[in-house]
Amino acid sequence: MAGNRNLNAAMKAKKDEFYTQMDDIANELKHYRLHFHDKVVFCNCDDPYESNFFKYFALNFNAFGLKKLIATCYNGSPIAGDELPLLFELEDNTEPKKIAYKVEITEVKDYNGDGAVNLADVQYLIQNDKNVLSLLKGNGDFRSAECIELLKEADIVVTNPPFSLFREYVAQLMEYDKKFLIIGHQNAIHYKDIFTLIKANKLWLGMGFKGGATHFYSVYKDIATAGNHKEGMIRVSGVNWFTNLDLPKRHEELILYKQYTPEDYPKYDNYDAINVDKTADIPEDYYGVMGVPITFMDKYNPDQFEIINTSTIAMPKGAPYINGKRIYERILIRNKKPLKP
Repeated sequence: MAGNRNLNAAMKAKKDEFYTQMDDIANELKHYRLHFHDKVVFCNCDDPYESNFFKYFALNFNAFGLKKLIATCYNGSPIAGDELPLLFELEDNTEPKKIAYKVEITEVKDYNGDGAVNLADVQYLIQNDKNVLSLLKGNGDFRSAECIELLKEADIVVTNPPFSLFREYVAQLMEYDKKFLIIGHQNAIHYKDIFTLIKANKLWLGMGFKGGATHFYSVYKDIATAGNHKEGMIRVSGVNWFTNLDLPKRHEELILYKQYTPEDYPKYDNYDAINVDKTADIPEDYYGVMGVPITFMDKYNPDQFEIINTSTIAMPKGAPYINGKRIYERILIRNKKPLKP
């Protein structure tokens, strides 16, 4: 996809500075509210001074009934010394310095007496309570020993992890048996280790971004070919929310209305399955294996369908062929309860 060229180049170069919009976070998190009551939330790739994940949970701390909110940042942002007067004494307050630190919040209320509970109160808390903000010994990497100790304490992890480290990041969440809601690219579905988790129903897609694309705040140049550009942001298509938090969408049955015919659904040259070009065209009466587009995962209901494999993993040459012509990668599925023909 032309719109993904910048993202793919950034992943190869291990450039991961993509910052999520508050609206995108709010639109997704509203579907999981009941999961968060009395839970410890950890945003382990999030500078509280910049991250909208931290700001969202701080603003909604009471509404969600959180027990604690923790955020850590990798190497930190450039923070001027006078912004943290009670914690840091820098030699030259005029020069920003990169620091790694954590913020832990167990209560949010009207600290500054302005009659409202908002980010100003969170800022007041950070500025005036030494128990809230503290330096990390290391660089704040999610793989560091001190961040792993915080991970052990957490119930749910919510963040936009580095795209270049997505597999390693998910593997850590699984190792420590954590609930999570994170952002990644849909191409991750084809990664063998990620797909294995999807097939085992240990990971699935969330509600998602409208149109399968969104804008991130980023330092990179926006070279997407789509027309809706935004100043200071980069448009990225094919991004998804990945989670193991259950949600009603995951159990909505896909309505099927088409019938199978060999003419409409040709078989692959290199695999015993029929090809389905669109999720909406899945035949209601076919019992065998079908190859469907990756966008099917957004409609996947584990009660209705069984995931068999991906063409990348299962097929010779790593892709499906029809009459000698290679076509796009497919997810191989089977209908658990097809109508009798």
